[in-house]
Amino acid sequence: MNDPIKPPGKNEDPMLQWRMLLAFALMGVVLFATPYFFKSIAPPKPANTEANRKAAPAAAQKAETARPIEAAPAPPADASMLAAHDEQSLTIETDLYRIEFSNRGGVVRSWTLKKYTNDKGHPLELVNPLAAAKTGYPLSYQFRQTVPVDLNQTLFVATRDGDSVTFEFHNAKVAARKTFKFQPNSYLAEVSSDLTVDGAPTPHMLAWRGGFGDLAVNNPAGQASAIHFDLSDQKLVKANAKSAKNGPVNTDGSYSFAGLEDQYFALAFLPSGNGTVWTTTFNDAVATPYDKSEQAFVGAAVGGQANNRFQLFVGPKDIDLLKRINPKLEQIVDFGWFAILAKPLYLVVHWLNDNWIHNYGWSIVLTTVVINLLLLPLRMTNMKSMKKMQALQPHLTVINDKYKGLGFKDPQMSKKNEETMALYKEHGVNPMGGCLPLLVQMPFLFAFYKVLSISIALRHASWLWVTDLSQAEHLAIHVLPVLMVLTGLLMQRMTPMTGGDPSQQKMMQFMPLMMAFFFYSQSAGLVLYWLTGNVVGIAQQWFFNKTLSPVVVPAPPRVPVKKGGKR
Repeated sequence: MNDPIKPPGKNEDPMLQWRMLLAFALMGVVLFATPYFFKSIAPPKPANTEANRKAAPAAAQKAETARPIEAAPAPPADASMLAAHDEQSLTIETDLYRIEFSNRGGVVRSWTLKKYTNDKGHPLELVNPLAAAKTGYPLSYQFRQTVPVDLNQTLFVATRDGDSVTFEFHNAKVAARKTFKFQPNSYLAEVSSDLTVDGAPTPHMLAWRGGFGDLAVNNPAGQASAIHFDLSDQKLVKANAKSAKNGPVNTDGSYSFAGLEDQYFALAFLPSGNGTVWTTTFNDAVATPYDKSEQAFVGAAVGGQANNRFQLFVGPKDIDLLKRINPKLEQIVDFGWFAILAKPLYLVVHWLNDNWIHNYGWSIVLTTVVINLLLLPLRMTNMKSMKKMQALQPHLTVINDKYKGLGFKDPQMSKKNEETMALYKEHGVNPMGGCLPLLVQMPFLFAFYKVLSISIALRHASWLWVTDLSQAEHLAIHVLPVLMVLTGLLMQRMTPMTGGDPSQQKMMQFMPLMMAFFFYSQSAGLVLYWLTGNVVGIAQQWFFNKTLSPVVVPAPPRVPVKKGGKR
């Protein structure tokens, strides 16, 4: 039988009532006392004013610079995971560099050379920012196998210690680490990278793609090469973007260094060990800040170990500097086929600038004058030969009239050539004498071209109105090529005309104009060399015309004219 229902408040347990009162009292304490001990953090106020909107970017940049990453944050509760919560940038600044890193992939977003400027006079930026979305930023990871984590998009934990920075990441499967250490007043840095996947050491490379160096030079993509020095062959090997047009090209071996070069700057990984070095060459079609159309730039990745250890050179292709770092690095400065002339010219021009004239333009002028003075005996011999040829003009006219109207394939042309050569031989004339000074100057021209294209000191070197001797003039009308044409025409008028063929003489009159066509877009220093040669040639020609006596040759026998106008 069920107990009857008791009315409320009757016969209740008194302890239960006290427990309920105590519970309500504790709830009140929690509700009213919590705000005093645990203050809530108000969200940041939105920047609604125009002044705040303008000040925000500057404040963010200032905060980024003023708040360097000094130590890694505490790891999360899961000890198997080490990663940053947000993307951060970190700037390392030395006497020679200013480098901006990102912890997203532990990559370089900006690498500027303080002592070298771009075409605007600002420190030279070596990174092509327009290529990053397509090729990734410099010193990103490159693999030849599949890795379960995209490390180039991973947020690494960054730790800074002076001029060194370390990027670390690990989870249950992958552990990665990069370290960059810089020295004061040095173009060398120490770079290391370590990687394990599922506890196993995993080979990898570091890549620089999408353009390197001075992207404002003429044809920057064509000036760039992937390089490595093969110790087995003891030679420098270069590859351009076309070598990888069908896909990345892997080349491995025993290398002293490997990396990239452009016209005046180099990037070289120098491995610390003697193991096999992996390299991969890329063809990257990207735009640049100077040309929005895509060009095929060469890219390179270097590594091959699970624990890569490198010295990294990033700097100018200065022979003395490269030689001090590693004698084999000197070969990056390539003097080409005419090294036997180009290297002495390089040394002479630099010596004149450093020790005497202190201007590369006037050093080129003086060097050209000296070259022409050394060639003066040859020019004088050639001038005497040309005087003889001028005296033989009546004889050549007779021969030309005798065989007038013949085609080049006519058998009689061989007889004409035999008579002409016999005439030259009789009077001791070299028919190629008029071309000899030009032929002798051509090796010097190629040598100067090479010196101007590789000498870092001539980059941005000025002379009078020329702002950069290593590049074409920046004026709307290039003055030096115009002067070169005018002096060429004047020297041609002063030079005795040789050769009996009027068509050849007319063709020679167009030679200065043809030279202007070839030289108009060449470097100002190269045009200055040829212009100076013309000026010296005019002075020498004037001297020859005043001092050399005319050559007397007996008149040719008259050929009787037959009836009908034939002889």
